[in-house]
Amino acid sequence: MELRWDLFCRVIDNFGDIGVSWRLARDLAARDQQIRLWIDDASALQWMAPAGIPPRIEVLDWRDSLHTSEVGDVVIETFGCELPEAFLALMAERSVPPRWINLEYLSAESYVERSHRLASPQFSGPARGLEKHFFYPGFTSRTGGLLREPDLMERQAKFDRTAWLASQGIKRHAGERLLSLFAYPNPGLPQLLERLAGTPTLLLVCPGDAQQTLRSLTLPAGLRWQALPYLSQADYDHLLWACDLNLVRGEDSFVRAQWAARPMIWQLYPQPDGAHAPKLEAFLNLWLRGVEPGLANSIRGLWRAWNGLGSWDNLTLPDLSAQQVHAERWCDELAFQADLCSQLLGFVRESG
Repeated sequence: MELRWDLFCRVIDNFGDIGVSWRLARDLAARDQQIRLWIDDASALQWMAPAGIPPRIEVLDWRDSLHTSEVGDVVIETFGCELPEAFLALMAERSVPPRWINLEYLSAESYVERSHRLASPQFSGPARGLEKHFFYPGFTSRTGGLLREPDLMERQAKFDRTAWLASQGIKRHAGERLLSLFAYPNPGLPQLLERLAGTPTLLLVCPGDAQQTLRSLTLPAGLRWQALPYLSQADYDHLLWACDLNLVRGEDSFVRAQWAARPMIWQLYPQPDGAHAPKLEAFLNLWLRGVEPGLANSIRGLWRAWNGLGSWDNLTLPDLSAQQVHAERWCDELAFQADLCSQLLGFVRESG
């Protein structure tokens, strides 16, 4: 059943909001849905989507939503971005109210399972009489799942690492491991580099603070790095598939690293109140279930240090071969769950 979707996104910083929103819009459109993406800054799409806007998607300026005369069958506000009052009033006037969904941030914390799909009736303001539902992505069957295109695993199985690296001008030396680095500003970068020393390594570094920092550092023996340009979402996936270890940040790259089934290190967006600490621990507790204690402790210590939540003393890089086995097992476990887009479609249809 084809539905019309209004998807709202505010670009706060770091491209995570637009990254998730764009993946969702593309996935919905590929499943024969009509999408209007209302966004306050679409400039990042120039490099995220260099091939242009696919059919079934309109990218519109957020401000123009104040003057539109129609509302879709489904309205999604991403990450609590708060819809314009004029649009809320239009929603309330619709003869058949739209399904209104607040797509929340990703977390493994226990409240996610309790809060997923909860309704929030609106008793005042321009949206009076409407009902908003909270939809939580997650890692268990009691959550909304993760974004995963239906053909993702098939495309990954056909991926030609050597050809892709050559197409990007990346020349790997014999015996050299590849590491992708996508990070917020992180004072722990020199300490990480020390723990990478000893094995020939090429760091493929995404745009951002890490490139600036590396230009001012003398790398330990055996390490070298290459600055990458902004990559399309498809090529960022390819980067993750090509590397032996991926350092990722935020939400979108974190999810894609898990689908890549490669060893990873996650950097959360640091919160002044320390709210990122329990979020990190909740994921580690879930992700490391069943992992051999020595490996689990090593990973936990490294992730804490990289997030500024622990000491670098006596830390070494956990064995990549053992991490690879775990990454593949975790990816397989996630793949048994329904993906986020399928769950959104199911929720809308069952409650329509």
